[in-house]
Formats: sequence, structure tokens, C-alpha cells
Amino acid sequence: MPEVSENPVPEKRRWILPVLLLPINVLIFIPAVVLWLSGWQWQSNHPALLFIGCILLHAGMATAAWTVRLFHRIGRGTAGPWDPPQRLVVAGPYCHVRNPMLTSVFIIQAAEALMLNSWAIFALLVLFVAGNALYFPLVEEKTLEKRFGEAYLEYKRNVPRWLPRLRPWRSPN
Repeated sequence: MPEVSENPVPEKRRWILPVLLLPINVLIFIPAVVLWLSGWQWQSNHPALLFIGCILLHAGMATAAWTVRLFHRIGRGTAGPWDPPQRLVVAGPYCHVRNPMLTSVFIIQAAEALMLNSWAIFALLVLFVAGNALYFPLVEEKTLEKRFGEAYLEYKRNVPRWLPRLRPWRSPN
């Protein structure tokens, strides 16, 4: 008798909440509010800044999509803290930097600041980086140490938190 495949809808639904709550708020809703509160108005931007912003935007979005896929495929979880990966992901960009998903968000925010020619969005980026610079070592990394034990501690010793290493790290295991 052939196996009955699972309905893919629950799996897709599992990803809707993390995508709607996290990136849409951080990258669209909150910046829109910041722009509105700052009285921002569109001004012509230098073509070089627009070009750099477009490159950063595409690089950040591609990296974010790649990391989300790895969380799903290898980690068997989502980006949402309520449904975290069940397995430590040490593949793709995770061989270069411990938090490529968040690094991609920083890159996208920088692209927004450049493309929109907005110091307010840049200030938001600085606050977001500062907040995460406190949150990750104090909360997130402690949780990962408990969940993944020595494997995460070894990973943490060899892979930087934010700025990627040039050569990918490979676990000896």
C-alpha cells in the first residue's frame, strides 16, 4: 500500500507567522513608522548610493532566504523563537558567521537607509544592531548552549557572531 503524503499546508502555515512577524515588522512596518515620524520626504539620491543599496538589498534578501531554507531543511525549525531549529545548522553561510540571518537583516536595513537616503533608518539600524549585540550573548547564545551543548560551544569558539570569516569552518565531527 503506498504511503499517504502529509498535507503541505500545515508546514507552510508554520512559516507564515515567523515571516509576517519578524522580517515584515523589522524591515517594513517599523522603518515606515520611523520615516513617517521623522517627516521624511523623498529626495533624489546619488546613483552610486542607489546602486550600492540595490546590491546590498539583493545580497541581504538572498542570504535571508538561504538561511531560512537551511533552518527548515537541516534544523527542522523556523526563525521564530516559538519554533526553533531542532538541529544545529552549520552549513552554507553558517560556516562563515553564527548569525547570518540577522546579518542579512542588518544588510537589508543598511540598503534601505542608502536607497531612501534616510538618516532615521540608519539610526534605526544602529539601535537594532546595539539591541541584538546585547540580546545575543546574554539570551540567545545561552539558550543555544543549553539546547546543543558542546557542539554549539565548539561552533561558537570557531565562528564569529556577526562578521563572516573568509574560510568556511568545518566541524571535525
